[in-house]
Amino acid sequence: MAQTQTRTVRVVSLAFVAVALLAGCMGSGTSPFVGVWGDTSDPKQPSLELKSDGNATGTDGCNRLMGSWKEDGKTIAFGGLASTRMACEGVDTWLSNASTARIQEDGKLAVFGQGGDEIGTLAAGK
Repeated sequence: MAQTQTRTVRVVSLAFVAVALLAGCMGSGTSPFVGVWGDTSDPKQPSLELKSDGNATGTDGCNRLMGSWKEDGKTIAFGGLASTRMACEGVDTWLSNASTARIQEDGKLAVFGQGGDEIGTLAAGK
């Protein structure tokens, strides 16, 4: 009888260890999209912060951007991305036209416009 109880305790203990290890392998559930994209140290360069709560903020190098994003597999879709409308000479404001994005093999965030064409890329922030 004592041998059966010892074996049961070992099996249960191993099960707990296995569950703990698997939970560690699964990570925190944080999306790979969450974080800063682009160079935030230069206000004339586009950058974007994707927050875990689905909010997005940033700049197109001239105008402030704000809105939301939602992950769908390996792609994200921007929802209601709004921006200020300042006139900025010599600044390409491509990021304000973002519709979707995905992470490329090189680790950059490729950004696509409404028509599905790539309109620019952002490196992972520092």
